[in-house]
Amino acid sequence: MTLEEKLGQMIIAGVEGSSATEQTRKMIADEHVGGIIFYKNNLTSPEGVAAYVNRIKEWNRGSNSAPLFISVDEEGGRVSRLPGVSDLPTGRAVGKVNQPNYAAKIGSFLGEACSAMGINVDFAPVLDINSNPDNPVIGDRSYGATAKLVTDTGMEVMKGIQSTGVIPVVKHFPGHGDTSVDSHLELPVVNKSLTQLQSFEWLPFKEAVDEGVDAVMIAHILFPKLDPKYPASLSKTVITDELRGTLGFKGVVITDDLTMGAIAEHFGMGEAAVRTVMAGSDILLVAHEYDNVASVIQALKKSVGKGDITEERINESVTRILALKNKYALTDDVKIQTPKLTQLNAAIKQTLASH
Repeated sequence: MTLEEKLGQMIIAGVEGSSATEQTRKMIADEHVGGIIFYKNNLTSPEGVAAYVNRIKEWNRGSNSAPLFISVDEEGGRVSRLPGVSDLPTGRAVGKVNQPNYAAKIGSFLGEACSAMGINVDFAPVLDINSNPDNPVIGDRSYGATAKLVTDTGMEVMKGIQSTGVIPVVKHFPGHGDTSVDSHLELPVVNKSLTQLQSFEWLPFKEAVDEGVDAVMIAHILFPKLDPKYPASLSKTVITDELRGTLGFKGVVITDDLTMGAIAEHFGMGEAAVRTVMAGSDILLVAHEYDNVASVIQALKKSVGKGDITEERINESVTRILALKNKYALTDDVKIQTPKLTQLNAAIKQTLASH
């Protein structure tokens, strides 16, 4: 792979519109992005999603050697993007039932819904412990307010998603449950010590790592007692020393969206991209605006040229990314058929009715 192709593999990019555009094609061909993230405005009908996915896979097949990560935030509750799928419960509701089989079933429903539409990465489950009732961004997305409930439920949902061949991404390490600011708008600050985090927030993530989770998303939160200068998503202390070192995580590290206010208001897009790769991230989520993707890649390329980031460091991330694509046997060769959701929706309704 050329350096440009390697850097492209490290990007999951947002797209515009509800059908594939020339801009999307150009981004896949010229920037060699390794993945796409869909939001609700991209997904208007099950047939439309399948057509969109088939088109971008076709373009990628013609331009790049590695298949695409095709991703979505599909958690259930208020964070549900996929059209035509029966409503799935909030994380809080799943935690309240507190039954392993039920949680696993919810996970498999999330995975099946994604898989039916050609999506192979789900940014779920949420492993944040909802310890702060004033939290504006997590709330009912969390399985509960105790480490045990979140761990037990989260592991079952994670395995349920995995069982369908979809890659689960646990989030938001080191823990977003005790914030009082929405990181989409501003940078939250959590004044907890390493010992406090290890004995509470990190417990579900530690269990996920021990269970062999393949991908972890890093939060845009400043933990001054760990790193007074950089938020977790840009912090070598958090990503390399703690997540990879102390917790022993060997999989793929993904940033939360770099276009969110927590980062955009404090760092330039290029600066944030370089800083997060230096800190140990593998995939940079750039969820909005095609220009941001180009500027991130240019900044990384320039940084490699100057020797701030070595090509060996880039190779480490790309090796992990390609290994994950290979593990799940991702391919751009298989065309997605029109999704048939009747059976899935009936199973969802039946399961919810019995709990």
